[in-house]
Amino acid sequence: MHVRIAELRDLPELLDIYNYEVLNGYATFDSIPQTYEQRKVWFDDHNKDHHPLIVAVDDKGKIAGYSSLSGYRPKDSYKPSVELSVYVSPNHRRRGVATLLMEKILEMAREDEVIHTVVSVITSGNDASIRLHEKFGFTYCGTIREVGIKNGKLLSIDNFQLMV
Repeated sequence: MHVRIAELRDLPELLDIYNYEVLNGYATFDSIPQTYEQRKVWFDDHNKDHHPLIVAVDDKGKIAGYSSLSGYRPKDSYKPSVELSVYVSPNHRRRGVATLLMEKILEMAREDEVIHTVVSVITSGNDASIRLHEKFGFTYCGTIREVGIKNGKLLSIDNFQLMV
């Protein structure tokens, strides 16, 4: 398994990983699968301006997962803060892919002269993601209760941050 910067040719696999979670999970509050065109807008916002997008590739050349740092909020004063996302293909879970991606993306954040704070918003109850973040030194910063609804279920979010 190796990690590299995402390329446009990866977008169909990234879309499949993301849409799987849209339809089957709670890691994203999106409830309607995204189109290639919608996800391309997201893709184009990365790998520039302190917002890397990386992929983990297995030995067969398949994308096992991806991680990104995105703008935290669209206001200039938030520029040193980024929001972390990590998604792993269902076929590659529990194999250390998320850990590998976290190591690499946080290394990139630490090397970036602008990034100061990495924020993660995790759906409450996602214990695997919470453990992963705690393993890398993220601090719990509070819960916003019942802020979203998906599949008829009210969902809360837990906020974590890491100063890099």
